[in-house]
Amino acid sequence: MSAPKGTPVPIIARLNEVINAGLSEPAIKQRFAELGGIPMPMSPAEFGKFVVEDTDRWAKVVRSINLTVQ
Repeated sequence: MSAPKGTPVPIIARLNEVINAGLSEPAIKQRFAELGGIPMPMSPAEFGKFVVEDTDRWAKVVRSINLTVQ
């Protein structure tokens, strides 16, 4: 989940709290598993780091295969 740039920190903190609580619910965990997913509860800072690292990882893949958009 993400929020628009400039979303106030208290709102981000509350969303993070509620989303992470939901991700720890057994029914949610089960549904993720059924869909082949893995819940990844994390802090806003951890999420930001994840996005940067994941973007870098996929950018390397795109460059390595010379993928272009037509």
